[in-house]
This record gives sequence, structure tokens and C-alpha cells, in this order.
Amino acid sequence: MTGQILNCGYVPLVDCAPLIIAKELGFAGEEGLELNLVRQPSWSALRDMLALGHLDAAQMLSPMPIAMSLGMGGLGAPIDTLMALSVNGTVFGVSPKLAKDIEAPFGDAAQVLEQLAKRRGDPIRIGIPFPYSMHRLLMSYWSATNTSLAIDAVTVPPPRMADAVEEGHVDAFWVGEPWGSVAVQRGIATLCFSGRDVWQFAPEKVLAARKDWVAENPKVVGKLMRAIFGAAKWLDSARNKPLAVEILARSEHLNLSSDLIDPAVTGQITPSLESAPLQIDRFLQFHRYAANFPWRSQAAWIAQQLGANQSQIIQAKDCFRTDLYRKYLKGIGADMPGASEKIEGSLQFETAVSSSRGHMILAPDAFFDGNTFDFELKT
Repeated sequence: MTGQILNCGYVPLVDCAPLIIAKELGFAGEEGLELNLVRQPSWSALRDMLALGHLDAAQMLSPMPIAMSLGMGGLGAPIDTLMALSVNGTVFGVSPKLAKDIEAPFGDAAQVLEQLAKRRGDPIRIGIPFPYSMHRLLMSYWSATNTSLAIDAVTVPPPRMADAVEEGHVDAFWVGEPWGSVAVQRGIATLCFSGRDVWQFAPEKVLAARKDWVAENPKVVGKLMRAIFGAAKWLDSARNKPLAVEILARSEHLNLSSDLIDPAVTGQITPSLESAPLQIDRFLQFHRYAANFPWRSQAAWIAQQLGANQSQIIQAKDCFRTDLYRKYLKGIGADMPGASEKIEGSLQFETAVSSSRGHMILAPDAFFDGNTFDFELKT
């Protein structure tokens, strides 16, 4: 029996896995949905398709719903973030020429910044997938701590990032997997650190939909959220990771080999052709540590980094629909935090917090510079 067809946009990155698993393993079917995954060539194309109503829902970079709702850049529309799809999962890499100026061990974002800032000459051209992306926000936050480093951000679609390095269009890049590993395997880049080395628990991709569509289709929204939640939980089980890599590799939706998918799923990242794989804890999180919860404090941090004023930050927080998350997922046993906001960057260790079931542990979420972000707006 065919379920209700739901058109959901995505960009072919490993962290779209919850959508693929929801479709391929029947999580969507169990909810009476037929998930039609519509591949998009770029984030701008996906943005426009969702805004114009050609998509019902979409995988999005976490800042995109906020930027669209605030009318920043391109085609705007009121967009809701229903839940997070993934946390972390990005890497910062450099060209062979730039790698000669870096002696820092993998993961030391502060030392990499210090060494790059000592360079003389033209600004470093850093490829990013989209202006309104966590990549760009982390890059700006990281580089702002040393004003000696001059940067030019260059927008490059993720599948083209390795080509951009090889062709000399960019000197470095900040991109989601597998495209950093692709550049390494081609021998044209060295990875220096991951996104979590700047912010240990940064929301990377989210499940988003137009606000009017969400209001008009409450039952479908609930079904979609439950299906994605189930898929994300399945993905974060260690015993499922080998099968997850196999399913993603044979899926028509990614068109990537298993050796390119495996590093992100397992956290085994190889910085260069000359180095052995490194195990990066929490490199890419789909579910654990309340990864799916749309924290309003994260929305506030994103909005502030985008240059929003106080009233816009309040509007941005309303884009992250914690109310819908609690409404539609409580019934399937999802553990709910006692609050919808927290002081971002304050957790140095795994920390137990109050929750509806009393089982919630949050991961470290520290910023690399030791600062914290209080969600309370000061006047």
C-alpha cells in the first residue's frame, strides 16, 4: 500500500543519512509516508525549491531557516526548524602549499590559526558551501580571534570543493564529509581539524519546512518527525554502523563508495595520504546527546553570528520549534530536556541534566576559545 508522498530535498552529503535510512529501512513507511528524496545541486537551489513550494520539507544547513526567515540573502520565506538531523561532521583542510606553513597536530584549531596568521601575502581564500552555513559561522568565529589573518570566503558547492583546490580557486576549505576525504584521497589537501574542534557540539544540518506548510499539515509533520527520529536513533547505534555504510553506499541518493562514506560514520578521519586514520570522538552525531533537539539557545547563537539585532534574535529562536518536537516525539518515548535553552559552550564534560525520563546526558559543547554564550538577551 502506497503512503502519502512527501517531497524532501537534500544535498548529497553523508549527514543526509537520516533521510536515506528513513526511506530505505521503512521508518517513513511505518508512519504511512512515501519519502521522495529530491537531490539538489546546491544549497541555493534547495533554498529556492523549498521557498517556492516545490518541496514539502528539506535537509538544510542549520543557519538557513533563520536566514530565510529574517530575509537575509536570496529568496526569503518563514521557515521552521523541526529538529536537528546532525551535529558536527565538517573538516577544515588546506592545499599542499599552505600545509607547509602548518606544523600543528590535527585538532588544534588555535595553533593552526596562529600559524596561518603569521603568513604574509594575499588573504587566504577559503571555500565554504554556502554563506549561511555553520561552516561559515565557525570559520568567522574561529578567525575573529586573530585579526592578523586575512580571509576571503569563496562559495563552492561541496562536490566541487576538491576541484576548486586542485584548480587553484581556493587555498583552503571548510566542508562536510565526504568531500574533505575526497580531497585527501586525491592527494591535493591536508585536513587540519574538524568543526567540533571550534565548537564541540555544533548543529550542522536540520529538518526544515515552510511555516505555512507546517501549520496546514500537523499530522504529516508528526509522522515525518517520528520517522526521522527513528532513523537517526538507529544510525547512532554502534552495531548498526557497518550496515549503515553499506546501505548509504548502495543507495542511489548519494552515489558514493563505501570507503568515502565510512570515515564520517565511524569517525575514522585520515588527515593526509601520509598519515594513519585518527578516531575522532563525536565527529558526526545523529542522535545521541540530544542531538535532534532544536535548542533555542543554538538558534540565538546562530542569529547573533549572522549579525541579527535583538528583535531578530527573538524571531530566530522561534524558528526552532521545540514545541513541535515535544508534542510529536514525546509519545514515542523521546527523552525531553527540562529547558529549551542552555548556556552554549558551558559543558566541558558529559553532563547529566534534568529530563522527562531522567536519562539525558549532554556532550561537551565548549568553544575553542573558552568563551560561553548565554541565551538570555541582555538589554
